Amino acid sequence: TNPVFKEVLSRIESHEDCRNLPMISFLILPMQRVTRLPLLMDTICQKTPKDSAKYENCKQALKEVSKVYCTLFSIVKKFSNFEGLECDFLALQPFPLVSSSRWLVKRGELTAYVEDTGLFSRRTSKQQVYFFLFNDVLIITKKK
Repeated sequence: TNPVFKEVLSRIESHEDCRNLPMISFLILPMQRVTRLPLLMDTICQKTPKDSAKYENCKQALKEVSKVYCTLFSIVKKFSNFEGLECDFLALQPFPLVSSSRWLVKRGELTAYVEDTGLFSRRTSKQQVYFFLFNDVLIITKKK
């Protein structure tokens, strides 16, 4: 409501160093980075040879990054009054995969048994699928 504040904020946002981005983008960016750290560390752990001395350090780093993320997530959740409102309309709207309240729990490859029922036959086939288990959703995909 303060006009002087609005004017100063507008001047700062229009500065070339800010690239005309609003202030809110600078407030959200650190949180988005924190949410990606567990995914990055998990990928690094998967690429590190298990017999390497660095593997245990990598696993410990993943554990610590996950703790930090969970702590931040619980703080954000306390201040958020709108958590879960989009779930009612999930089928009608595009699915927001990247979210500050979503983190990867496990991922990997599985064999899915698919039953194909024809007019005169019934057969079961195997398909390799890749899954991503997040804290609130399971996504099953096929490799191209």
